Amino acid sequence: MPVNLTAPNPSTLLPVPGIEIGTAMAGIRKAGRRDLSVWRLAEGSAVAGVFTQNRFCAAPVQVCREHLAAGHGVRALLINTGNANAGTGEDGLIRARQGCIALARHLDLSPEQVLPFSTGVIMETLPVERIEAALPAALADLKSNQWAVAAEAIMTTDTLPKAASRQIGIGGQLVTVTGIAKGAGMIRPNMATMLGYIATDANLAPRLMQELVREAADRSFNRITIDGDTSTNDSFLLIASRQAAHEEIDSLDSPAGLALRAAVIAVAEQLAQAIVRDGEGATKFITLRVEGGKTKEECRQVAYAIAHSPLVKTAFFASDPNLGRILAAVGYAGIADLDQTRIELWLDEVHVATRGGRHPDYQEADGQRVMKQAEITVKVDLGRAPAGENRPRATVWTCDLSHDYVTINADYRS
Repeated sequence: MPVNLTAPNPSTLLPVPGIEIGTAMAGIRKAGRRDLSVWRLAEGSAVAGVFTQNRFCAAPVQVCREHLAAGHGVRALLINTGNANAGTGEDGLIRARQGCIALARHLDLSPEQVLPFSTGVIMETLPVERIEAALPAALADLKSNQWAVAAEAIMTTDTLPKAASRQIGIGGQLVTVTGIAKGAGMIRPNMATMLGYIATDANLAPRLMQELVREAADRSFNRITIDGDTSTNDSFLLIASRQAAHEEIDSLDSPAGLALRAAVIAVAEQLAQAIVRDGEGATKFITLRVEGGKTKEECRQVAYAIAHSPLVKTAFFASDPNLGRILAAVGYAGIADLDQTRIELWLDEVHVATRGGRHPDYQEADGQRVMKQAEITVKVDLGRAPAGENRPRATVWTCDLSHDYVTINADYRS
């Protein structure tokens, strides 16, 4: 069961002017489920994305990068679940491009104006003929209020759809930011998540889009891990339909830019945390806060070492305060000159370790009480930087590792 996560109420997911979404049942892997999504973007929309750093990236990732680089103006997205179209070689590229060509013909666009996305099983041939056959139904379904349905149509092992909305005022206009994401396993994105889409009608200067999508990814999806695996298909897209009637935002540091940046990051963080809360087999949502490293990267390095430790994750699943496992992970995180006598460790408000050893006031019963909670915060101070507002720090969100994670992934293809 997801950790303190419920399905979004469709009425709270606000339409974004200039964005229409349609879904269809293409039978890509399983019959009777919506597994194909088509998005139509208003002319003049600005689009930017970040993609997996896995060198064995999927065919649609390669085609997306090509089409964005072509600079013809993205007008449509084609998204399928059930098949990743990864590990499929030249044939996979042909099929990804074939889907773009088919949708472009329906919408009177050039194929380079279509971005393809796939998620699902790796090393299986994409049944592009089923996608082509389902396109008329998806196009007939195009509406502006389809965000909840779209969130369901991109799910794989997710147990719940993930979506969020915000509205802000810019220049006397009400501006909307709405996003969806999917992911529950194979999550340690080096840029984003398996699939994530955030759209706004803000009139943002296109040259600022890449900066904002990367910052949003770094503040959200780049801070999560479920199992330490980086997907072949990770993609995170930011769309600005530019339909709002306010003046163009030409700086992310202007009042309007700061307001939009905060709203986009807030939606991205909510989606990223929802992915962890719905992690495969997860029973605990864990926030790891590491500070006091010489650099922010050192703090992030230690946080991920803790988050990826199977021993730490299984201790959390068992509600076992075997907290020496956390100290061990700090020690092998890769900081060669780390001084263990400066390490401080807290479990929520419980001070567990000081100066590298057990805190004299720490009682196992206090650790046990915290470990039984569904949500837990671990704080580590590395003692390598002086106190102050600018002290390096990093936050990573993760979950525990349960029997169900093994079961889900052992049975994934059956």
